[in-house]
Amino acid sequence: MAVKGYIEIDEDRCKGCGLCISFCPKNLIRFSEKFNSKGYHPAEFHDPQGECIACGFCYQMCPETAITVYRFQGVIENE
Repeated sequence: MAVKGYIEIDEDRCKGCGLCISFCPKNLIRFSEKFNSKGYHPAEFHDPQGECIACGFCYQMCPETAITVYRFQGVIENE
C-alpha cells in the first residue's frame, strides 16, 4: 500500500527560500520562472506522473507556512 497525494503552494506567501525543494524526496518542487506579488520566484509543484507521497517534509520545512499537503483517502496499490 502506497500513500499518494499532492501539495498546494500559496505563491503569494512563498519567499523562494528553496527549503521545500531541497527536502522533497521525489524532487517534485522547483522554482517558478514567474515572480509573485512580493518579487520572489516562488516554488511550484510539478508532478505530472503522480509520484508525490505526501510525506509533508516540504510543509515542515516551509518557514512561511505556504504549503498545504493533501493525502488521498483509501488504498492505492503499488504498480
